[in-house]
Amino acid sequence: MEEEEQNLSDNESSKKMEILRLEQSKKTLNSLNMDLEKDLQKIDEANQSLLLKIQMEEDVNNRLEDELARLAKLVQEQEKKEQEYTLSDKEQDLKNLKLETSKLEKINEALTQGIVELQSQLSGKTHAPKALLPAEENLSESPEVAKMKMHQAEKSLAEQEKELAKVLDEFESVQQLCEAQAYCIKKYQEALKKMEEEVENRFLEREVSKVLSISSETARPGLTLVDDIQNDAEMVSVEKKRSLFWYKTLGYLFFTILLFTRLQGYLLFHINHVNPDLILDTLPKMMGRSTLYRLREEDLEQRVAFPRSAVLVTFPSKIFLP
Repeated sequence: MEEEEQNLSDNESSKKMEILRLEQSKKTLNSLNMDLEKDLQKIDEANQSLLLKIQMEEDVNNRLEDELARLAKLVQEQEKKEQEYTLSDKEQDLKNLKLETSKLEKINEALTQGIVELQSQLSGKTHAPKALLPAEENLSESPEVAKMKMHQAEKSLAEQEKELAKVLDEFESVQQLCEAQAYCIKKYQEALKKMEEEVENRFLEREVSKVLSISSETARPGLTLVDDIQNDAEMVSVEKKRSLFWYKTLGYLFFTILLFTRLQGYLLFHINHVNPDLILDTLPKMMGRSTLYRLREEDLEQRVAFPRSAVLVTFPSKIFLP
């Protein structure tokens, strides 16, 4: 009866210990759950702050894109204005050139007409002596008069030849001037084209440098924000992994402790109620011969010294040699 009471008290104490352990494990699990909830709340707050930052950066990027579009429109408008201005200048230059060419053509026409008239006059005067030949035959009576007329005709011819030479020289000089003016006009047009190309290239280089500077200024904060977001995401993922690792390890420990305590309870129940001689049956198989002899001798000595207690002692009596 006393042994049964002791066994019952041991079972109750073991059950109480198990209950206390379970309560402690529940408390630890609750605390872990609370910590996980707090961590999740922190992660949510961090995500919200990151989302706000991302929205702010998106707004800034949209504003910058609008400004870039506005600048591009302004650049296009300026280019159109410059093109229109250059076209108007070119049209005016062409008009001036056309006027100059028309003037030169008129001068050339006038010169050609004058040359033709002079040539016709000269041809008429060269034919004049041929017409005077019969007159000389008829005027054989007055040779002095004929000589005077011949001298006058020769003088007029010489003067006309001099005038014709002057006109030809003037024509050649005017023609040279026209050629020089045409050459100067061509050079002027080429210089204008080169100047326009240089101005356009400089303008384009300035606009490209402005756009590149704006894009670089906008890209730097964007890259830093992306790096911050990546670092925050990595930190959050690392914290999640750590929390999950500790949660899993504590869960495994808790379940191993439960399993160990359950097995211990089953073993105690088996030893107390099912097979109380389990230890006595297994000890001889586990111990050596020397220990068994020593235990047997001690058992005999106890029986000799205490014969009354030999009835109660059951442990050594069942020890046998294999």
